[in-house]
Amino acid sequence: MLNKKGKIFVLSGPSGCGKNTVFEGIQQFNKNVAQTVSVTTRAPRTNEKNGIDYYFVEKEEFLRKIENNEFIEYALYGENYYGTLKSEVDRLVDNGNIVILVIEVQGAANIKKVMPESKSIFLLPPSLDELGKRLRSREQNTEAEINMRMNIALEEIKFKDSYDFCVLNDDLDKCIQDVNDIITK
Repeated sequence: MLNKKGKIFVLSGPSGCGKNTVFEGIQQFNKNVAQTVSVTTRAPRTNEKNGIDYYFVEKEEFLRKIENNEFIEYALYGENYYGTLKSEVDRLVDNGNIVILVIEVQGAANIKKVMPESKSIFLLPPSLDELGKRLRSREQNTEAEINMRMNIALEEIKFKDSYDFCVLNDDLDKCIQDVNDIITK
């Protein structure tokens, strides 16, 4: 049982490693788990809804939020900005939730600076070949975008040792169980 305030975990890994799928699986185990809704300047994917999957905003509005110090972290990933609102984190933690921030490596490093009590988990794909297959199977990115994401993934994987925990996502059910074990202990 949580005290009055909740806990904060960061879940990171390369694009296509299964961060959102793992998070959704954890929610099936633990009803105290909550995820903030991030803000992004990228266009919505098919079936994504504003205010549920992301807050989709124009670059100018995102930059205004930076100026107003509204983000606990933000990063430029490829050509788009992504950020986590302070107000989202505060609301969920104050309600006693286990907050999982599903964010990129840049954002995770920023969270550790401003919230050293947070714990970080890095998801690793089984291989770079498998990661490429996962990105292609989404059928949502051009080959140039996939190549850019693969290059970013190579850089992100270099930071895995700076995380508190590293979990291999080669068996989804086992990965979900491993991450759930981390957040509940």
